[in-house]
Amino acid sequence: MEFFTDEVMNGLLSKSLETAALGENGFYDIGKGPGSEEGAYIDWLTVADRNKAVIDDVARIRRHALVPKNIPIYGYVYDVKTGNLIEVPEATKIGAI
Repeated sequence: MEFFTDEVMNGLLSKSLETAALGENGFYDIGKGPGSEEGAYIDWLTVADRNKAVIDDVARIRRHALVPKNIPIYGYVYDVKTGNLIEVPEATKIGAI
């Protein structure tokens, strides 16, 4: 969800409902209309900064009333190319006991 924004998704869907292509300058529409404006009502849950997103999520979990304070919470990013988990040290620090 890092490769596009809600605005990009909404723009692509407003032009056509075909699968977009990814070029050097980002996604672009390759279909023929009609599109739909309904994409504007969907939160696509895009991620502008994945490490910050992990930090924010761990902080939210840490503050949650139903999560005991004696349970450590860790923050990782999954690397789809290698299959490895990459720790986000600041998130793990926030989630520590």
